[in-house]
Amino acid sequence: MRHDKAMAVAASALLTVGLLAGCGSNGGNEGGASPSADASAGAGASKPAKEEKVTLQFWRNSGNDAENSAYDKLVASFMEKYPNIKVQMSPIPYADYDTKLRTSIASGNPPDIMAIDAPNMASYAQAGALKPLTDYFKADGDLQDIPETTMSAYTYQNQIYMAPLTESSIALFYNKKMFEAAGIPLPSKNPEEPMTWDQVLDAAKKLTNPAKGVYGIDPAQGFQNAGATAYFKYPIIWQFGGEVMSADGTTSKGYLDSPETKKALQFFSDLYNKDKVSALEYPPDPFPNGKLAMTVDGSWSLSYYADKFPDFKLGEDWDIAPLPKGTKQAVANGSWALAVSSKSKHPDEAWKFVNWVTGHDGQKTYTSITKDIPVRYSVAKEYPELSEYPKNVFVVQNQKFGRSRPVTPIFPQMSEAVNKLFEDVTIGKRNIDAAAADAIKKIDKAYADLQSQAK
Repeated sequence: MRHDKAMAVAASALLTVGLLAGCGSNGGNEGGASPSADASAGAGASKPAKEEKVTLQFWRNSGNDAENSAYDKLVASFMEKYPNIKVQMSPIPYADYDTKLRTSIASGNPPDIMAIDAPNMASYAQAGALKPLTDYFKADGDLQDIPETTMSAYTYQNQIYMAPLTESSIALFYNKKMFEAAGIPLPSKNPEEPMTWDQVLDAAKKLTNPAKGVYGIDPAQGFQNAGATAYFKYPIIWQFGGEVMSADGTTSKGYLDSPETKKALQFFSDLYNKDKVSALEYPPDPFPNGKLAMTVDGSWSLSYYADKFPDFKLGEDWDIAPLPKGTKQAVANGSWALAVSSKSKHPDEAWKFVNWVTGHDGQKTYTSITKDIPVRYSVAKEYPELSEYPKNVFVVQNQKFGRSRPVTPIFPQMSEAVNKLFEDVTIGKRNIDAAAADAIKKIDKAYADLQSQAK
């Protein structure tokens, strides 16, 4: 996924250890403290008579040409507006980013501002590497312009630690001509009127044709890495009324083994093993090549299909519907966002830059170039196409039914365990109770180990 590349599990596990070694765990106390009186005043007070000349180091993972161009423009406009603040931006290749950032934090020399993927925020915050931004947001961050469910992805132990910029989302993509040929009613395009998973299953049975290599539904982008599981498979658990972890991110006991979660796992497994409407492997690009009638895919694929498969036309050959529901609607939210280092000597100026980038004007500038979905209500309203089909499906889902993935300092280990759980019950056809018990054991051990390292 372009906007939700997960950290490799091994690197992420090392990240947690490295952070604890370099910063010392604060157990949410020091990291949860309010900014100093001076910092709070700096967030919203008038400028001092003579401003200090400061330099801020800003690290981010290097993106595509549009993302790089957008950041270049925002940095330049910020320094023009605030000539006393110099921002030295360092775009770092994605493959190297995690290691470099972890090393800089552990050595006590991190950048003032850093980009971090939402699921990894809690591990940095737990280790005391991030400065709480709650007071800054309350002063001039315009919190009411961002969905509360979005901000939950950037909040740990009641403190906001990151400022979001863009969002991505997923929906049900379906082959319109296949539906029509089979006499199946087309799904609603209304973001608040999804098909149920039972309706999806019924349609998938009618559309599956193994002799022609055609399958009815890929429910969650197959079996890729743990990050893909986090983004595509957690919503299925939520849609059936289940949960992955406790609200405080400390345990999965009572959640991964709940009747609702087990029902979701059973339904998912049955798609492959009982109903046989899903396959473990597909040929390249099965959806646009007519080998897959329905797939759950992301907003980023709109441009991919338009560029790579121009004869496979949206509205003629295929269409988009909201994610299916079990007992409720749910979609995962959270993407890369900006944080301020707890070690920064210039936190007020760092926040000023973060707020410049992620505030209304900065967000509009960024998304006008990248074509990403903005997180702010006010910015989304300024793009007519985001209020119209098909992009409104993604926007409304996130705004009304978005949920953060479990906010926990052991996200990499938890994500790996849940990924293994889905594989065990589907590919390995393992007993769900036994597989869930093993996943819980791994997750709870990871949290216990983290607590031991912090002592």
